[in-house]
Amino acid sequence: MAIMQTLAYDILLMERGQAKAITGKEHLERNNFIIEKQKAELQRIEETKRHKEQQVSLAKQELMQVKAEIRTDKLKSAATDVATAITSGIGSLFGSGKLKKMEQANEKLRHEIAKRDKGIDELKAKMQQMQEQHGKQIRDIQGIHNQELEAKDKEISRLNTILEKAFNWFPLLKEMLRMEKLYYVIGFTKGMVDSLLYKREALRCRGKIYSEEYRQRFETKNVIFKIERSPIDKNK
Repeated sequence: MAIMQTLAYDILLMERGQAKAITGKEHLERNNFIIEKQKAELQRIEETKRHKEQQVSLAKQELMQVKAEIRTDKLKSAATDVATAITSGIGSLFGSGKLKKMEQANEKLRHEIAKRDKGIDELKAKMQQMQEQHGKQIRDIQGIHNQELEAKDKEISRLNTILEKAFNWFPLLKEMLRMEKLYYVIGFTKGMVDSLLYKREALRCRGKIYSEEYRQRFETKNVIFKIERSPIDKNK
């Protein structure tokens, strides 16, 4: 039988198997050989199945991630890529029924994206409307503020005109105002200023007074303060 097998392999130009004496392995009977071949084929099928299941799992995870993110136009592209990957990579494994479910899920995702985009557009329109209303309110407030400023400027101008007339009619008024300011800088109280300016009373004082000219305080004892008209200029 070995010689006949060798002749058959030589005539048919086939590769001859090695003899048992060389390999040391027991040759399998026909049924056992078929069983071993079936086991090897079954193992290969199982490995292929696990590989496909991994692809399915990855595709599902990617689809779930796309559903969770729902962002901008990049999301639309990602959803299309997932749908394409599902269709091309695992369509044959799923069959038409499961593939249809995936297509429905993808269509639902597109619908959610469109709904999200519509919500964003509505929000932008609402924000634009709020900005326009806010801008109008600012302009209205600014207009009212400008009117108030204009009214105050007119009032200040009117008071300045009156004050200028008063200075012309009563020349000592400006001097009285200057002296009032000076007394407060020196450190006098309102009662002391009233006594000097309105009652024209002389005040005898002691203590420290501030000199604006020398920018320091001086100690005084029994100093008399009073207001008198200048003998040189009657308006001073």
